[in-house]
Amino acid sequence: MSIVADQIRKVDAQLDRVQLAPFPYPADENLVSAQHAKVASSPRIAELQALVKALSTTSSSSPLLSGGRISRLLEQADLKGSVQVEEIEDEDEDDDDEENEERGYRNSRAGVNAYLKNYEMELEWLLVSKATVQTYGLILNTLLEQTIPLSDDIWYWDEVLGSYTYSGLYTIQTSPQRLWDWGKDIYSDSRERLVHLKEAPGSAVRKGGRDVREGVAGQWSMFYGLVRESIRERSVVEVQKRVMSPVALGRSKAKMNQARLKRIREMGASGLGVLMDEALSFDIDEEGAGLKAEESENSEWKDVVERSVALMDNVLRNVTTLEQGVSDFEDTVFASVEDDPEISSADSSQATRTSKVSRRLQHILSTHVPKHITNSQKLVSEYGRPSRLVRYWLPASMLLLSSSTILRVLVNRKAEVLTWIRELGSTIQDFWMNWVVDPTLKVIGTIRHDKDSEVAIMSKESLKGDMESLERMVVDFARDNPEAANYGTGALNDSQITEIKAKVKAGDLTPVLRAYEKDMQRPFVGTVRGDLIRTVLIQVQKTKVDVEVALSGIDALLKSQELVFGFLGLTPGVLVCFATFRYFGTLLGSRKGLRRGERAGRTARVLRNIDRILTIATPTQNNLLSYKDHGLLLCEVHVLRERAHSLFPGDVEREFLEDVGDLCNINSGIQVQLKVLERIRWSYGRWLR
Repeated sequence: MSIVADQIRKVDAQLDRVQLAPFPYPADENLVSAQHAKVASSPRIAELQALVKALSTTSSSSPLLSGGRISRLLEQADLKGSVQVEEIEDEDEDDDDEENEERGYRNSRAGVNAYLKNYEMELEWLLVSKATVQTYGLILNTLLEQTIPLSDDIWYWDEVLGSYTYSGLYTIQTSPQRLWDWGKDIYSDSRERLVHLKEAPGSAVRKGGRDVREGVAGQWSMFYGLVRESIRERSVVEVQKRVMSPVALGRSKAKMNQARLKRIREMGASGLGVLMDEALSFDIDEEGAGLKAEESENSEWKDVVERSVALMDNVLRNVTTLEQGVSDFEDTVFASVEDDPEISSADSSQATRTSKVSRRLQHILSTHVPKHITNSQKLVSEYGRPSRLVRYWLPASMLLLSSSTILRVLVNRKAEVLTWIRELGSTIQDFWMNWVVDPTLKVIGTIRHDKDSEVAIMSKESLKGDMESLERMVVDFARDNPEAANYGTGALNDSQITEIKAKVKAGDLTPVLRAYEKDMQRPFVGTVRGDLIRTVLIQVQKTKVDVEVALSGIDALLKSQELVFGFLGLTPGVLVCFATFRYFGTLLGSRKGLRRGERAGRTARVLRNIDRILTIATPTQNNLLSYKDHGLLLCEVHVLRERAHSLFPGDVEREFLEDVGDLCNINSGIQVQLKVLERIRWSYGRWLR
C-alpha cells in the first residue's frame, strides 16, 4: 500500500464525516414523509448518489481512479450550474376545498421542493469533493512517479563526475551527438544567412561578371562561403571552449545536467510537500464524528475544497518552471491561489460554485496533468542520463565491425566447432549417467537390500571351502601320523577327529606343527618320505585361510557401511551439479538470497537518505520540515513502503508501516522524527542486513 493511497483514504474518511447542511425540520409529519418520499423517488438524486459511491475510495480494491475515469464521472454528473427540481404534479382537488387548505398545500409543496433542492446541492458538493480527492491522489502519484526516478539519474552524473575515466567515456559517448548539434547549428545559421542575402533589396553578389544567384553551381558556391563564414565566427566566439579539453567540456556539461536535475527534484518535492500539507485540510480529528452544524452552515469545508482545486492547478502550472527557485515557486503558488479569479466569493450561488469546480477539475485532468507529464519527460530527457543508443553505440559499433570476422572464423572452423559441441554434450551425458544416475540407483538398491548392489571384496563361499579343505588335510595327516597328535599308534575314532576339526577351526594345527618340527631335524628324510612337504603345504593352506578370514572381516565392515559408501560415490556428482546450477542461477538472477540481500542494502540506503534529509533540513519556526524537505522525505518513505512487503513477515510489516507512519508525521517535530528513525534502525536491523 502506497503513501498516496493512505493519504486519500484518510482525506476521504474525513470527507465522509462532514455532515450535510442541516435543514429546518418541519413540524408536520406528513410533510416529512413527503420530503423523504420525494428524495427516494428522484432519479437525479439516485444518479448523484451512484456517482458519489463510484468516486469513493472504498468503491474498489484500488482506491485511486484514472484521470479518464474521473473525467467521465464528472461529465456524467452534468453539473451545469442550476439545480433541476421536478415539479410536483397538482392533485385533483374537490371544488369544495377551502382556501386555507389550498394555501397549506402550496406551502407544503414549496417546502418539499426547497428540501429537494438543498439536498441535491449538497450531493453535488459531495460529488465534486470526492472527485477532488481522486484528482488530488492522481496528482500526488504523478509527482511521486516523476520525482523518485530522478535520484538514479543524479547518481549517474555523480558516477561520471567521480572519475576521469568515466568522464572520458562520457565524452566519447556523446561526441557524435555534439558533432551533430554543431553541424545542425552551422547549417541553420548558413540557411538563415542565405535567406537574408536573397531577400535583401539590390543585393546582387557577382562572381566573375555573373550573378552567383543564377544557376545551381552559383547558389552552392554562395552557400559554401556562408558555411565557412559561420564556422569562422563560431570559432572566434567559442575560443574559451577551444582552450578547454573535451573531457573538461564533458564534465562541465555533466555538472550542469546534475544541477538541473537537482532543481527539478527539489521543485517536485516542494510541490508534493505543499499539496500534502495544505490541500484538503479539513481540520477534523480522526475520532471526531464530523463538523458541527454551525461549521457546516458556514460551508468551510466547501471553501477548503475550492481552494485545494486552485492549489493543485497552480502547482501543476509552476512545478516545471526551472527559472525560479524553490522559495519563489512556493510564493508564486500561494500568491496565485490568493488572487485566483475562479475562487467564488461568499455570496456566489452554490450551484454555480459546484459547476466551476467540476469544469476546473476536468480541465486539470485533461490538460494540466498530461502537460506536466510531457514537460517532466522532456526535462528528464534533456538533463537526465543519455539514452541507451548514446551509451552503447561504441560497443555496438565494435561488435558490428567485428561481426564479419567472427562469422568468417566460425564458418572456417565449422567442423571443429560442431565436434566440440558434440563432445561437450557427450561429456555432459556421460557425467550425468556415470556420476549421478548410476550412484543414485546403487544407493536406492542398497536401501532396498538388493543383492546385486552389495559391496564385497571376496566371494561368499570362498572361506567356507578353504576351511573345509584345511580340516580334511589336517584330519588326513593326523590319521596317517596319529603319534603326532598324541593319540598313540592306533586309528583315530570319531570323537578324536571331531576334536581335531574343532581345533583347526580355532586355528590350532598342533599335529601338523609337531610333525613339521620333527622333520625339520632331518629334512632330507622328511622330504624323501614326503611328510615335510605335506606339512609345508598344509601351512600354506592355513595361511590362505587366515588371509580369507581377515578379508571376510573387512568385507563385513564394508557391508555394514554400505550406504555410507554409496553416498560417498554420489557426492562428487551432486556437488558438481549443485555448483553448476548455482552458477547459472546467479547469472539468471534466480538466487533469492542475493536478491533479498540487495533489497535490504537498498532499503538501508533509503534509511540513510532519510537520516540525511532530517539532519540537514532547515526547520521552520515551529521546528517542522519545510515543504521541500517534507516532499523529499515522502519520496524516500514511498520507496521504503514499497519494499516493506518483500522484506518483512506479515506481523512485522504492520509494525514497520506503523513506525513509517510516525516518521511521516511532520507535526511531531524533527527531533521526534529522528528518534523514530533510530527506532526503525534497531528494531528492524535484523531484516536490513
